[in-house]
Amino acid sequence: MHNTVFYIFIGIILFDFVLERTINYLNSRNWSDELPEEVRDVYDAEKYRKSQEYKKANDKFSILTSSFNLVLILLMLFLGGFAFFDSISQSLVQNSIAIPLVFFAILMFCADIINTPFAVYDTFVIEEKFGFNKTTPKTFILDKLKGWMLSAVIGGGLLALFVLFYQATGKLFWIYAWIVTSVFMIFMAMFYSTLIVPLFNKQTPLEEGELKNSINEFAQKAGFKLDNVFVIDGSKRSSKANAYFSGLGAKKRIVLFDTLINDLTTEEIVAVLAHEIGHYKKKHTLTGMIISIIQMGVTLYLLSLFIGSPALSEALGSQKASFHMGLIAFGLLYSPISATIGLIMNAFSRKNEYEADNYTKSFNLGEQLISSLKKLSRNNLSNLTPHPAYVFFHYSHPTLLQRIRSIRKQ
Repeated sequence: MHNTVFYIFIGIILFDFVLERTINYLNSRNWSDELPEEVRDVYDAEKYRKSQEYKKANDKFSILTSSFNLVLILLMLFLGGFAFFDSISQSLVQNSIAIPLVFFAILMFCADIINTPFAVYDTFVIEEKFGFNKTTPKTFILDKLKGWMLSAVIGGGLLALFVLFYQATGKLFWIYAWIVTSVFMIFMAMFYSTLIVPLFNKQTPLEEGELKNSINEFAQKAGFKLDNVFVIDGSKRSSKANAYFSGLGAKKRIVLFDTLINDLTTEEIVAVLAHEIGHYKKKHTLTGMIISIIQMGVTLYLLSLFIGSPALSEALGSQKASFHMGLIAFGLLYSPISATIGLIMNAFSRKNEYEADNYTKSFNLGEQLISSLKKLSRNNLSNLTPHPAYVFFHYSHPTLLQRIRSIRKQ
């Protein structure tokens, strides 16, 4: 039985790799010298050439990293790498809760160290070459250390609770894990910007002036109580711009990247903000949270059906069933389901983006939104003609061309 499970692992991994590479190949070939009329003014000839070079550089890098990770996971499976880390963990600690914690700590640390050279190349070579990188080596290292700290505290804490629930209740552990996870997700949705973001970025209230007055004026017109508009120092790491809405209830806030404020006019920023308010008004944030909680419950229930299976642990080279080995095995088996759910969620997200765009349009800010989207695409060297298959599998937002046509549609 465990041999069958082992080759199912291999089949899933290879299928995923081939599918991903095929989609990326189609996307890499889907470009022409002439852009559609609606987006022709985004780039001049030189800028368009640069955007194509940026895309090609990322495509080549993607081939390298995905191929490396494929070889790495296959070696782990064929050479019993997971069982090896399991044996190391059990030799270091004997406590039944500490063993999974040590196992994942070693595994994640090694994986991160191995992939760090790729992250360095992406940040300090590719992004630097095309003028995006603002990250210093010091910031890069501090981000890495802070990421490890958060993984240890949050990830380690949740994992310890899951193991404790499993030992106390057996297959019913998923119910308690679901409750804890749901509470944690809601808590993070409310307090992420006040607890996590400050570890990495500085957020300051938007200063008084024309922009803040225009934003407040629009918020009143939209019937949206807006107490918190913050500016985040996104330029600390990249020249790319963004804005996002976070929080629930009284903790909701809109965050504007400083790069966004530098790149767009006041009217364009108000249009971007109207789009973000549209997500709230259309209850996209709340609906997304509910769907995520339901999805987590289903995933944990399925995990409870497989977690104690000796065949799963044996397929990874371990002679004894354990929570952490079962979790790794389940993750491999669950990946096709996870990918399918991801496709559905992306389609749902794209629908939400259209609705938020239409909300912006209802305030006669459609053209201002289009103008802002074009500027952001130009400054980010975005691919304006992605292959439909790539959009279907990977895009959580419609393409620029699709959004323009939707906004201008009568």
